[in-house]
Amino acid sequence: MTLTPVITEHWDAPDLYTIEGYRRFGGYRALESALKQDPDAIITTIKDSGLRGRGGAGFPTGLKWSFVPQNDGKQHYLVVNADESEPGACKDIPIMMANPHALVEGVIISSFAIRANHAFIYIRGEVPNALRKVANAVAEARRAGYLGTNVLGSGFDIDIVVHAGAGAYICGEETALLDSLEGFRGQPRLKPPFPAVAGLYASPTVINNVETICNIPYIIDRGLDWFRQFGTEKSPGFKVWAVSGHVNNPGIFEAPLGITMRQLLEYAGGVRGGGNVKFWLPGGSSVPLLTAEHLDLPLTYEEMAAAGTMLGTGTPMIFDDTVSVVKAVTRWLEFYKHESCGKCTPCREGTYWITGMLETFEHGHGRESDLELLVSACNQIAGRSFCALGDAAATPYPAALKYFRDEFVAATHTPVDDTFDPVASYIHAGAAAR
Repeated sequence: MTLTPVITEHWDAPDLYTIEGYRRFGGYRALESALKQDPDAIITTIKDSGLRGRGGAGFPTGLKWSFVPQNDGKQHYLVVNADESEPGACKDIPIMMANPHALVEGVIISSFAIRANHAFIYIRGEVPNALRKVANAVAEARRAGYLGTNVLGSGFDIDIVVHAGAGAYICGEETALLDSLEGFRGQPRLKPPFPAVAGLYASPTVINNVETICNIPYIIDRGLDWFRQFGTEKSPGFKVWAVSGHVNNPGIFEAPLGITMRQLLEYAGGVRGGGNVKFWLPGGSSVPLLTAEHLDLPLTYEEMAAAGTMLGTGTPMIFDDTVSVVKAVTRWLEFYKHESCGKCTPCREGTYWITGMLETFEHGHGRESDLELLVSACNQIAGRSFCALGDAAATPYPAALKYFRDEFVAATHTPVDDTFDPVASYIHAGAAAR
């Protein structure tokens, strides 16, 4: 399967981030077309395109837009989730740095479709270059008449606010992001009500990922048939894949959904040093890992689900034979424990205990009986936390145990160490740290 650069097609143009460079390649042509259409027709077009959210969940974009009540007399909002912070994910930030006007044009069209007059782009604060590029693109679009009142004489008013987050992983969760935008501590809200009914400032709100919104201008400009020629029936379109890890040529490769990891691995130059794939993650550390036997599976939402994992952000990480699965899983859990907002008990307490037990295995002091205890602890978190951070924390270990149980067994202590109590040891270490 060949690469199909669309969002990334002109990234080699040094001025693509400017409005002049973007318009030279057809930029804002889709906006002019969209403003002549009925907003409901645009929603139908996106729904028929089959575009699914590129932020991880893969929810149908047009369907999400259609949930917003119309003619309700309330202000509507569009919020772009640009708080890319999933371990291993690096696609949205490069998009914003190289092609920010695709995001701005997509925001304007999407806002018009859902009848929103205010949009927010929430960007991770640790990436000032992306912030500057997007803020500059918004300013250029405003000077060109694409933002403000009566855009291109259509009677549509729209303004965009670029907001910098403070580096909290939890603010990648959509309702925690909304709380942060409102000036509160970023913590997830209980749902329902869902954001489409009561989101930002208790008004109907659509929240989409950067890559999702960047697809919109191309779909409107080039049409449904063009978009659906890529990918599969249930996972149509193309994807910006960010391949990292133990490969010779890590980077971004835009290709249709349905490409296999083996094909992407070839574009990434193969495993470093001619080594072998030990395990890999399709999309960030919050999805269950797969092994070399899964390299030929099509990278689609449905195929990944059938394999017991998720496509996630579509940012595969490759690990070779030099990596300890025990150590890798422990590092991920340490991240989730650190980033837990502490609002709900399953996540706050569960990440603490799971990480503690995994650290005993990492140091060779685990107990074989704890292998199943860890599974039980994960089951007490999954589906029981306020948001998906708890699910993400409960995901890595069961999959790792499924494929690499022998490594965890090898990390158990010898009979000589029968007096070692990993739980008591961890409590003691935690107390000393506090």
